[in-house]
Amino acid sequence: MVKKSSKKEKVEKTQEKEVKTIKFKLPKITIWQATTLVLVVLLVGIWTKGCPTGKVTAIPSEEIGQKAIDFINNNLVSPGTSASLVSVEDKESYYVVTTNYRGQNIPVYVTKDGKYMFLSQPLDMTQEIPKQEEEEKETSSCEDLPKSDNPKLIAFVMSYCPFGLQMQRVLNEIVKNIPEMANYIEVRYIGSIADNKIQSMHGEKEGVEDLRQICIREEQSDKYWKYIDCFIKEGKSEECLDEVGIDKPELEACMNDTTRGLKYAQEDFDLNEQYHISGSPTLVLNGERVNEYDFGGRSAEAVKTIICCGFEQQPEFCQQNLTTEQAARAFSPTYSANSGSSGGQC
Repeated sequence: MVKKSSKKEKVEKTQEKEVKTIKFKLPKITIWQATTLVLVVLLVGIWTKGCPTGKVTAIPSEEIGQKAIDFINNNLVSPGTSASLVSVEDKESYYVVTTNYRGQNIPVYVTKDGKYMFLSQPLDMTQEIPKQEEEEKETSSCEDLPKSDNPKLIAFVMSYCPFGLQMQRVLNEIVKNIPEMANYIEVRYIGSIADNKIQSMHGEKEGVEDLRQICIREEQSDKYWKYIDCFIKEGKSEECLDEVGIDKPELEACMNDTTRGLKYAQEDFDLNEQYHISGSPTLVLNGERVNEYDFGGRSAEAVKTIICCGFEQQPEFCQQNLTTEQAARAFSPTYSANSGSSGGQC
């Protein structure tokens, strides 16, 4: 007899997978094994050992930052993702380079000459890391996804994240071609609230736009997808509000009333915590995380397939074929673009 996994075991497995998604890949170690004190001691030790005279050619901090990001993105991140540079701090004998990967700030340590990067072991940045044999990855099939008579796909995004815009473009394409699908799609936003304002990765403008979209979603829902269809092209909020016919006084009232706009936003952020969301976009189907790349990536057909796989009995509209082209990232007047074929997260 095959033993069925308990609900607790499934939760534990899901949490294990979530922890893995915010790691840089390293030979036998991960960035989370590093400790600052040990790294700095090792760093200064190798620096001194390699330069007995104490004289080295130091590379400017701007160049170090770019070199570190290039090395990380070429060697350490998961396929389809990328890290970005946050800051570079000069510590006299080494640099602290703060990177952002999947919504989390991660410091790495680099020698002044730009030769070595330190995580939990020194990495020679002048050498490419040999490609290790790919570990066998667990991929999901339609049969593996949780079923429901009334499935719900939640997409967690940030309104100015290039990859969040890419996912909204995918969902918008689905709704335009199969309007019934809007009943099974929910867009939620990633952030937090401080001093009665939404805090988001891309600054104040993103916090304001997130709140605007949340208020439209909650109080003028019949115009939500029309607004998104306009906004994802050029990001011109005011023009889109007029084009779609949004009731501006009601929208402003929602955004300024903490018992409305921020209350709705807090519900989104509570879901962030519930599902351990760390990157935009992230998809959750019927309460479980799902990877769109198991079904074809960020195309309308792939995400439509995920939603349809969530039904106990698939309705007829699931038979309609949509585009398999990958959606453009960031703002774009068209659905697809050469620059938008790859994935990633903010």
